[in-house]
Amino acid sequence: MIKVLLVDDQQILAEGIKSVLETSSDVEVVGIASDGIVAVEMCAERKPDVVLMDIRMPNMNGVVATKRIKETDENIKIIILTTFDDSDYILSAINNGASGYLLKDIGATALVDAIKNAYNGDTILPAKIARKITEAATRVSSDKEFKLRKAFNLSDREVEIALMLYDGFTNRQIASALKLTDGTARNYISAIYLKLGVDGRAAAVEKIKSMN
Repeated sequence: MIKVLLVDDQQILAEGIKSVLETSSDVEVVGIASDGIVAVEMCAERKPDVVLMDIRMPNMNGVVATKRIKETDENIKIIILTTFDDSDYILSAINNGASGYLLKDIGATALVDAIKNAYNGDTILPAKIARKITEAATRVSSDKEFKLRKAFNLSDREVEIALMLYDGFTNRQIASALKLTDGTARNYISAIYLKLGVDGRAAAVEKIKSMN
């Protein structure tokens, strides 16, 4: 039996979701929390396996609540269940430990399946949501490329390597991926540090990170 906690400030919606879930013999709803603060408390008390978490709620939103719950018990799986498909919400939720992101127009059978899959360790991202993440990541990458070129006069190859540094690639991995010798890769990286006005990798990453 999978123990599920519902978190939603709209009581009638939460009751409806509870009724849907209770049609499954594999799921037990152990409580309903009306906001993030109550959700954190109830997770500590009732030890659910899976939490269905709304995003916009009073007192503490779903993203913050997800972070707090995962800090306390990383084994609890959290699925965001909301009406909002904003890419910022999606990325924030996933980055804070959510196992998936679903919209409330999901069917009953699909919701129960998603709970079972999350319980088994899968990441739950429907195609529409996955597209949003891909589009957001592409926009961020393109934006950083433009700013690196404009602010620091980096060449196309230097921009490519700077973004690889930002993503955590080692010098050797950069050389291998771009089919460069180790020495050539080091030369590019030294030139990037010079143009960014920094003296090492950590400072370079921080400089690129600050370009939002």
